[in-house]
Amino acid sequence: MAKKTMSQLIDELDLHRSQVDLGGGQARIDKQHAQGKMTARERIAALLDPGTFQETGAFRRNRTTAFGMDTADMPADGVVTGCGTVMGREVNIASQDFTVAGGSAGETHSTKVAEALRESLKTGAPFIFINDSGGARVQEGIDSLSGYGKVFYANVLLSGAVPQISIIAGPCAGGAAYSPALTDFIIQTRKAHMFITGPNVIKQVTGEDVTADALGGADAQMASGVVSFVADDDDQAILIAKKLLSFLPQNNSEEPPVVEPDENVDADPEIRDIVPMDERKGYDVREIIWRIVDRRDFLEVQAGFAPNLVVGFGRIVGRTVGFIANQPSVMSGVLDINSSDKGSRFIRFCNAFNIPVVNLVDVPGFLPGVAQETGGIIRHGAKMLYAYSAATVPKITIVVRKAYGGSYLAMCSKDMGADRVYAWPSAEIAVMGAEGAAAVVFRKEIADADDPAARRAELVQEYRDKFSSPYMAAAHGLVDDIIDPALTRLHIASALAMLATKRETRPAKKHGLGPA
Repeated sequence: MAKKTMSQLIDELDLHRSQVDLGGGQARIDKQHAQGKMTARERIAALLDPGTFQETGAFRRNRTTAFGMDTADMPADGVVTGCGTVMGREVNIASQDFTVAGGSAGETHSTKVAEALRESLKTGAPFIFINDSGGARVQEGIDSLSGYGKVFYANVLLSGAVPQISIIAGPCAGGAAYSPALTDFIIQTRKAHMFITGPNVIKQVTGEDVTADALGGADAQMASGVVSFVADDDDQAILIAKKLLSFLPQNNSEEPPVVEPDENVDADPEIRDIVPMDERKGYDVREIIWRIVDRRDFLEVQAGFAPNLVVGFGRIVGRTVGFIANQPSVMSGVLDINSSDKGSRFIRFCNAFNIPVVNLVDVPGFLPGVAQETGGIIRHGAKMLYAYSAATVPKITIVVRKAYGGSYLAMCSKDMGADRVYAWPSAEIAVMGAEGAAAVVFRKEIADADDPAARRAELVQEYRDKFSSPYMAAAHGLVDDIIDPALTRLHIASALAMLATKRETRPAKKHGLGPA
């Protein structure tokens, strides 16, 4: 038989590639579209810059022969992997293909993902994993389980070295859910579900009836603190991923990108009217953040979880900044178990990737109650103290109004390593609120007064004027300056410029042992 010509070989290659590109076939692609979902390759095309995708492992196949797997046709083994660029910056990517065996993860499938993860570690590029899978490929038995282990191990190796983003665009059940949980951010669409055990298993084991949406839908997982962002569909999930990447460095050895800066740092008198003088009245702290950041551009993270604390990314004169702010419009801005977990993890991420932290403080304390104490508020609250103390990035604290007791320390006071602490004239910095403190300090004097209520009001005001005033804190060196709220952006921008070369070392050790 005559050898094939190069032209014939190229035609053969094109045929093989077209079969791979078609995934599980047109009928399954049509079904994916009918469900309002993109295919694995369409998601990659929408995310990456046109013409930049370089696929790896397109012709890989499973090695299992049992249970009819020797004749199974599974192009790319159900996952598309490779690299490309997003807004000109390299990323590595894996996108599960639900049209191929339901995107099930077998040995080769997971090995491809793990190899793509390790490629990110080599090149120092962020990793994005788009999940759309029915779970482990049961026909491959223990090899399928081993594959998950390889992925989890690689996720941990990348942690703190390069940013990892998971997009949950379809089912993500069982052990598969742990890979997203090991990444830095999870974006889940409303058509997707993520859980360890599904509704049917729960019904069998516990007798509980629950829908897939109530158990593992995007809103449910946001409320649980698992998900970072909720997207209406694949398109919005991809837009969120792009926006998130725009704030982040490629890896832990780089600074975040500096984009076209908004250099306007003129006084903003309207910011003075946001915070009510009555400390019992709430307001939306995001109104302050929007006036501080460039072009009112603020990307809030975990907006639906522990909303009494706001965290997210913005820019000040072009530089990425992480914001942690008490939210007085929710639970008066107290710190509790969930907000402590939310805040401490965000601080650790910012520190790992060289992102300065700005703290806006208006906190009355830790949330009291039996449920909080028995739930471990002590160890959870300690996570905030630990994260701030361990962080070596520039830390700037603005005391907006209340800053009471241990909760102020947990929002990065001077003693917790803040590089700059500014206070607005409305700030009340004290070991506890004036009313509570007066009741302790002046207890006998109030009891002996002819009019205890009137005397108590006088003494509360006296305590507030003498001991809660920001001038007392400034006199003791715990506040660097008391500033006009209208100049907050200017002060932060100036401090960030001066702290850009900050270097701070920690004692040599394998790692710290923070609160669990």
